[in-house]
Amino acid sequence: MDVRHDTWRVNGIELAVTTAGSGPLVVLAHGFPDLALTWRLQLPALVEAGYRVVAPDMRGYGRSARPAAVADYDGDTIRGDLIGLLDHERADRAHFVGHDFGAATVWPLGVTHPDRVLSLTGLSVPYALPSPVAPTRILRDRLGDDFYMVRFQEREAPEAILERDVAHTLSAALSGRFDPPSFERDPGKPPEPPAWLPADVFDVYVREFERTGFGGGLNYYRNIDENWRQATRRDRQIIEAPSLLITADQDPVIRFMPPERAARGFRDLRSHTVAGAGHWMHQENPEQVNELILGHLRAADR
Repeated sequence: MDVRHDTWRVNGIELAVTTAGSGPLVVLAHGFPDLALTWRLQLPALVEAGYRVVAPDMRGYGRSARPAAVADYDGDTIRGDLIGLLDHERADRAHFVGHDFGAATVWPLGVTHPDRVLSLTGLSVPYALPSPVAPTRILRDRLGDDFYMVRFQEREAPEAILERDVAHTLSAALSGRFDPPSFERDPGKPPEPPAWLPADVFDVYVREFERTGFGGGLNYYRNIDENWRQATRRDRQIIEAPSLLITADQDPVIRFMPPERAARGFRDLRSHTVAGAGHWMHQENPEQVNELILGHLRAADR
């Protein structure tokens, strides 16, 4: 399999992209804290099935540009990056697959750019119709000021905590521990990757985030209220494109983003829960997740 690593100029910035294969286009969008590397177990399956894959380091991550302003990470801007990838490929439409914040980014493409979407797949994070009040207010009321998404609204302090010991931070996050105390270094416990992640891959994550820091990724969270405001201004809210939601029964996200609420936002949604897997189900159980994704893509291509 011929895999290329290039830098493309799209939407006014440079994005590092991993590409492989030929055929209908599939764009893979990662979340926090992650890289295009997260899709290394999906790339071969998609290419073998006859798809062209484009997986960027999302803006703020890895080898991609890292604008300093929080406003440069709002949802409409990030979706502009993804549409820019289609334009660079001279593709009219694509299948979009997103994990974590990548899922939160690709879902609204079904209402903002329906003419560019063949299908949508979201891992972990469901699509939700706009709430009556701003999300940070709901999160504070329900989960308190120490909930990680609330804590991430602060400036500078989260960066200082997460970057104090990058290996420990990634060990906690990749193991599905998102509460702020998990990011505080335990001097008596050396950081270890979760059992499903090879040590050499974990080392790549550590080196990259030691180089870049976490500020770009945190700025996605600092836009959740702005993304809500953008959503409330849209005339269209219901996603028409064929859609697939994949969750996992050990993923802590389902505790505060219940997947059963997602159906109200779709005309055509399939849902599946991966048993025994956590937040990174596409790395923990790639065979099952790949089968689900490919089944969905093939059905949408008929």
